[in-house]
Amino acid sequence: MHTYDEVTQWLYTQIPVYQQQGATAYKPDLTKMTAFVDYLGNPHTSFPMLHVAGTNGKGSTSHLMASALQEMGYKVGLYTSPHLLDFSERIRLNGQLIEQDFVIDFVQQHKDYFLAEELSFFEITVGMAFAYFASQKVDYAVIEVGLGGRLDATNVITPLLAVITNIGLDHTEFLGTTLAEIAAEKAGIIKENIPVVIGETLAETRPVFVAQAEEKNTLLYFAEDVEPPSIPTDLRGVYQINNIRTAYVALTVLMGEKPPKAALVGFNKVVQNTGLRGRWEIISHQPTVIADVSHNAEGFDYVISQLNAMDKTNLHFVLGFVEGKNIPTIFSSLPKEGFYYFSAPAISRALSVEKIKQIVADYGLNATFYPSIKLAYSTAKKNAQIQDVLYVGGSTFVVAEIL
Repeated sequence: MHTYDEVTQWLYTQIPVYQQQGATAYKPDLTKMTAFVDYLGNPHTSFPMLHVAGTNGKGSTSHLMASALQEMGYKVGLYTSPHLLDFSERIRLNGQLIEQDFVIDFVQQHKDYFLAEELSFFEITVGMAFAYFASQKVDYAVIEVGLGGRLDATNVITPLLAVITNIGLDHTEFLGTTLAEIAAEKAGIIKENIPVVIGETLAETRPVFVAQAEEKNTLLYFAEDVEPPSIPTDLRGVYQINNIRTAYVALTVLMGEKPPKAALVGFNKVVQNTGLRGRWEIISHQPTVIADVSHNAEGFDYVISQLNAMDKTNLHFVLGFVEGKNIPTIFSSLPKEGFYYFSAPAISRALSVEKIKQIVADYGLNATFYPSIKLAYSTAKKNAQIQDVLYVGGSTFVVAEIL
C-alpha cells in the first residue's frame, strides 16, 4: 500500500463508509473519536474552528464561509463530505486539495490503530483533517458535520461558533421521525458559552434551539430575522439565498461587526476559491444540463421552483436515489409534463430501479428505466432538443457519475 490510489481504495474497502453502505457503517458514539484525537495528540485544539450542521445547505454554507475568510487574507482549512470525484476533496487548504503524500503517510502511520480500534471511514477522515490543519497552522478551519450533530464524529471540537442551517425530514432512521427530534440531534453541536447561528426555523424547531441555547448559556442568533445587504454570488441555485444570509450572519457574529468588503467578494468567488461543485452546476448548453446534489423533499421544492421559472420547451430529469429518502414526497412535487429517466447510482445503498418502478406507478410520470446512470444520461441527452433543460440529480452519487 504505497500509492494514493492504493491507500484510498484500502480505506473504502477495509473501513465501513456510510455514504456507500448506509446503516452498517454508521457509528453513533463519540468514545472512539475522542480516543482517536487523543491518540493523535489532540490536533483539533491548536486552531480555531467553525462548526456547521443542518439538513440542507451545510456544505454550501461551509464553502461560503471558507471563501469569505480566504478573501479576508486568512489561511483557511475546509472539511466537508461526501466527495464527488476524489477523496481529497474532503480536506482543503485555501481551496487546494490535501496533498496525496499526506494521505498516504497518515494512513500508513496509523493503519494498525484504525484496525485495532475498528474506526469508521468517517472517523479516520475527520482525524486526518484535524492533523492536516494543525500541521498547516491554519488561521481558521470550517468543519462540516457529517450526519446529525450530537453524535457526529466532528462533535469532539469546541468551535468559536456553531451554525445550523435548517431542519428537514432526512436520515429519519438515525435522527428521529419528527422535525423536533431531528432539531434536537443537530442542536447537539451547541456548546457551553459558544454562540450559535440558526439559518432557518419552523414552528416545531425554533423552541428546540431556544431551549438548548438556554441550557448551554449561550447566545442564539436567527439569521432569518436579519436582512443582509444585496450580495452577488457565483452560486446559481435559488436555494443559495438562505445559505448566503446564514453565512453573512455567522461571519458578523464571528467578527463582532459587519463583514468587510473582502468577505463579500468571497461570496462571489466560492467556486474559484473552494472548488465547490454540484450545486446547480451548468455543465453544458443547448440543451442546458444542470447537475445538482439536492436529495430530499425540501431541496427538491427549491429545484422544481427554479426549473419551472426557466425559459425552456421541455424538462428532462435523470434521477437516482439512495435508500432512506422520502421518495413519495419528492415524486409528488415533480412536474407531470417532464420526461423522466430513472436508474440507480453504482453504490450498495442505492434505491433499486425495481423499487423506483413501484413508486413511480402511483404518480403518473412519463418514466423510463435504465441499468446505469450513464445510459440514462446519454439517452436523455439524445432525446433533449437544444431549447430543453436536462436536470441531473437525486443523489450526490448520481451527480458524481455524470461529472
